[in-house]
Amino acid sequence: MELGLVGLGKMGGNMRERIRRAGHTVIGYDRNPDVADVHSLEELVGKLKGPRVVWVMVPAGAATQSTIDELAELLSPGDIVVDGGNSRWTDDEKHAVELGIKGIGFVDCGVSGGVWGLENGYALMYGGDAENVAKVQPVFDALKPEGDFGSVHAGKVGAGHFAKMVHNGIEYAMMQAYAEGWELLEKVDSVTDVREVFRSWQEGTVIRSWLLDLAVNALDDDEHLDKLRGFAADSGEGRWTVEAAIDNAVPLPAITASLFARFASRQDDSPQMKMIAALRNQFGGHAVENKK
Repeated sequence: MELGLVGLGKMGGNMRERIRRAGHTVIGYDRNPDVADVHSLEELVGKLKGPRVVWVMVPAGAATQSTIDELAELLSPGDIVVDGGNSRWTDDEKHAVELGIKGIGFVDCGVSGGVWGLENGYALMYGGDAENVAKVQPVFDALKPEGDFGSVHAGKVGAGHFAKMVHNGIEYAMMQAYAEGWELLEKVDSVTDVREVFRSWQEGTVIRSWLLDLAVNALDDDEHLDKLRGFAADSGEGRWTVEAAIDNAVPLPAITASLFARFASRQDDSPQMKMIAALRNQFGGHAVENKK
């Protein structure tokens, strides 16, 4: 099938390549002309045969809103817009209504996989009407990991991004647990090789995971994380998870504490946040702050 892809950054560029490897045609647009296939959204839409599917992979908020607003004026009834960025699920509901007025379908898709997704595949959580999802299914199948899992129609519009939001909240808590354990091991005199303790956990333990593998990678690069400043940003999805928990009266003590720990890193140089920063850089290519 043909797909228009808007946003060719760290994830979008790799997604274009993975979809092409599966035999589909992808026409990509980005504000950076060095990576774009076309020079405008209008040109992108003009090159696609109807019914069109355009996947938006730009930052949440104003950038996504302006892109969808422009596509609403360029697309035709029966076309589909997919928002694959990290938008808030409440924005999805608004976008579905705005596009629906013009007869344009909408699917929201939470995407996880970071800079490793090109080779490993992307975990996909999507929401929307079954009819609209079916039109995008070949692309979902191209992006997902090999095997039976890694892709789910989570429910109606907004469900995909809500599921991805909760995924990221869990990710916050898991990274925080590894970071706290690492700091405690580094603190005591009796443990003389913390990196190898982490490495030993990679096989046969109940806490083995891809995050643990990435922690070992980070420690191989910088054994005591001496090069990093103990600062870790939050993407916004951790905050949204906590806000949704409050709205639904669901207790999330571990996820909430992990979010607040990141706020603390903005006041002091936190050893734990060195590990959080290292993990975010390992799986998502997120920027780190090095010591001066």
